Amino acid sequence: MKTAAVFPTFRLHFPPSRVNPQKHLPPPAAAAVTRDQITCTLASMATPLTDQEKRKQISIRGIVGVENVAELKKGFNRHLHFTLVKDRNIATPRDYYFALAHTVRDHLVGRWIRTQQFYYDSDPKRVYYLSLEFYMGRTLQNTMINLGLQNACDEAIYQLGLDMEELEEIEEDAGLGNGGLGRLAACFLDSMATLGLAAYGYGIRYEYGIFNQKIRDGWQVEEADDWLRHGNPWEKARPEYMLPVHFYGRVEETRDGPKWVDTQVVLAMPYDTPIPGYMNNTVNTMRLWSARAPNDFNLKDFNVGDYIEAVLDRNLAENISRVLYPNDNFFEGKELRLKQEYFVVAATLQDIIRRFKTTKKGSPSRTYFDSFPDKVAIQLNDTHPAMAIPELMRVFVDIEKLNWETAWDLTRRTFAYTNHTILPEALERWPVELLEKLLPRHLQIIYQINQAHLDKITALFPKDISKLRKMSLIEEDGCKRVNMAHLCIVGSHAVNGVAQIHSNIIKTEVFKDFSELEPDKFQNKTNGITPRRWLLLCNPGLAELIAEVIGEDYVKDLSQLKKLNEFVDDATFIRDIAKVKQDNKLKFAQYLEKEYRVKINPSSMFDVHVKRIHEYKRQLLNCLHIIALYNRIRKNPTAPFVPRTVIIGGKAAPGYHMAKMIIKLITSVADVVNNDPVVGSKLKVIFLENYRVSLAEKVIPATDLSEQISTAGTEASGTGNMKFMLNGALTIGTMDGANVEMAEEAGEENLFIFGMRVEDVSEMDKKGYDAMSYYKKIPELKQVMDQIASGFFSPRNPELFKDLTDMLFKYDRFKVFADFEDYLKSQDKVSKLYQNPVEWTKMVIRNIAATGKFSSDRTITEYATEVWGVEPTDLKIPPPNEPREAIEETVKALKKM
Repeated sequence: MKTAAVFPTFRLHFPPSRVNPQKHLPPPAAAAVTRDQITCTLASMATPLTDQEKRKQISIRGIVGVENVAELKKGFNRHLHFTLVKDRNIATPRDYYFALAHTVRDHLVGRWIRTQQFYYDSDPKRVYYLSLEFYMGRTLQNTMINLGLQNACDEAIYQLGLDMEELEEIEEDAGLGNGGLGRLAACFLDSMATLGLAAYGYGIRYEYGIFNQKIRDGWQVEEADDWLRHGNPWEKARPEYMLPVHFYGRVEETRDGPKWVDTQVVLAMPYDTPIPGYMNNTVNTMRLWSARAPNDFNLKDFNVGDYIEAVLDRNLAENISRVLYPNDNFFEGKELRLKQEYFVVAATLQDIIRRFKTTKKGSPSRTYFDSFPDKVAIQLNDTHPAMAIPELMRVFVDIEKLNWETAWDLTRRTFAYTNHTILPEALERWPVELLEKLLPRHLQIIYQINQAHLDKITALFPKDISKLRKMSLIEEDGCKRVNMAHLCIVGSHAVNGVAQIHSNIIKTEVFKDFSELEPDKFQNKTNGITPRRWLLLCNPGLAELIAEVIGEDYVKDLSQLKKLNEFVDDATFIRDIAKVKQDNKLKFAQYLEKEYRVKINPSSMFDVHVKRIHEYKRQLLNCLHIIALYNRIRKNPTAPFVPRTVIIGGKAAPGYHMAKMIIKLITSVADVVNNDPVVGSKLKVIFLENYRVSLAEKVIPATDLSEQISTAGTEASGTGNMKFMLNGALTIGTMDGANVEMAEEAGEENLFIFGMRVEDVSEMDKKGYDAMSYYKKIPELKQVMDQIASGFFSPRNPELFKDLTDMLFKYDRFKVFADFEDYLKSQDKVSKLYQNPVEWTKMVIRNIAATGKFSSDRTITEYATEVWGVEPTDLKIPPPNEPREAIEETVKALKKM
């Protein structure tokens, strides 16, 4: 087979500023054109590179060395033969994906083992990030980038006659999260490894992740996400570390104290996934637990004749890790969910304590816990892992026999808690009755924690019964419940919100009494995103263009993007930025045409609104604007109009009726708009089916306008807003969540800010929101609502959207009509600026230059130094091919820092 030449100093994928492949490639009519011809055409066009330019070209995605490529090809063929037991005659594309994944994983393993050796020798303080969700997406390309292997892998796969993009598309998303909270956890793991922290992610290995969304006749239909059906090449089962987790039973008072007895046991089997840092040889671990029934499960309760039934009942135990609960910002108090929450923390804490007690050979093992908070930091990602607090107390008091006061001091100094929402329906409140049945000893411990807490408040505020009631961990109104957020606050040494505005609301409203009692406990840690996945991986053209003008160091120090401000008026840079965006739009337009059979205008403005479907995120406001635009075109078809492709995507929780109705309205409006010949290509509406991480990686780089339009004071932070900003989209948004800080960084004049501020919303809540008054005074709003209510978009069922219209008029908590007029005015400003490509692109450059703050590296550095008491390091762990002694030298260097 003829192979292409390998150019150690040329990227086969040239940055947009150096060459326009579309313009110069051999014509499509030349049927016999080969990749070699294309490569030669590109190579002949490329101007010679200076040494500095060669370094920039190579370093972002790794060196294409002849040895690297040969080694990768050899590894690929070996895995195809020995791991997959196939040859090239019968191998499928999926086999090729697995062969490549195993080959790349081989490059991880030595670094993974070396990292654990380094931690064992240096005995650092370890950080444990506990989360019920890790929305990882795909792993292959991210791993190639972080190991500096992407160019070499691209070349090896090409030489093998395969298509890299086709192989990457075969990988299933690891959809072990609902949305922002789970994706944040994934970004944090990447940053913790890149910053050299001894950090571990702990969660559940759900057999079924977030459901696959299908749109049938305009309605959302859920299908199970069987993401493991073909196997997962990135995980390693660790049955030798399997641990017991107890449920039910009763508490027996003994001379040695309370004893939890007669429990049901479920085993927790760990599966480890490597988390590579960016080009630093650090590979951390994400450990996910899977539920397994013990071999004697239920057998003792049956006679011999019921043996088959007993074995079948093993499913009851193993259901714990079967499926991710698909609720985002909504608490569903189901017993299985509480089991999941306790299962993950009970297994994790046993693992943490085992690791704490294990010390370097020759050193005595730790039997005293005085240094526990100096060696262990545990971060609770929202209240889902809150049972870790009473569980650690149970271990300290009941098993390790510490006295209560010592145990409580150690526990508080170990835990920190991140709050992710202020929506009342999202806050976890578990019924006491359920806890008493499932975890009786833990309920006793929670009562004891609460008693000490209330005694303290009584001493400070002797006659304030109202304060006692508001701050108690136990809510007495009606059904007695445990307020998990209060438990987290009382049991942690630090509490943080995830954007400045959110943290302020927590301190001054939601947890005001707690904040006044311990003001130093409350902090802000504005969320961030990893630039490795959300720029290098998803937008290589832009990543390379930025590296050309400011160097590649920004990948690990995103604040360097501010240097781009020097190029705001550079005509060449403006042209190149616009070219990258247009290339991304063309590629995404082709994807949409293939997947949705909708032909769209690539020069139209791509107006994108992708996130979970929820009333507070106000997809309805966007939908009303689409209808208003449609009416304007219908009213005056010949008037000048800035073409738009409006793309909306996101999943609705299966039990959330209103969110499902919002999807149906959007798809119904799309049917009318897209099939109206008067509208033509001026306006297209697309609902993106099954929005997920891998789809975000396609749509975000192609977006012109990012919709971040939640009611002020409802979105804790948002991270999609940051991803769009980094990838050259402009933002239309309210002063909510991280939008506020984006406006501070870029200048409010460089975003399209509209609508009520938090103070305006509070004022309106006091005086009352009158939706009808807006309907009567805004003619465009009246026309839009009349169309929806009369069945214009649902002629077969005119009453179809009655629940939606009733909600908007009678009980809209999120005040859609109040911001409608200002939103339309702001959208008109967007259209006006879009007609001036140079000024639009200048604003894009200012936005990209202002995204430095929103790197998860910055967020994790703040957590590390201000919450966890650890210091990030840029020390590189010695690679696996260096002798073990090199670790000792690195440990010495670390201690000198």
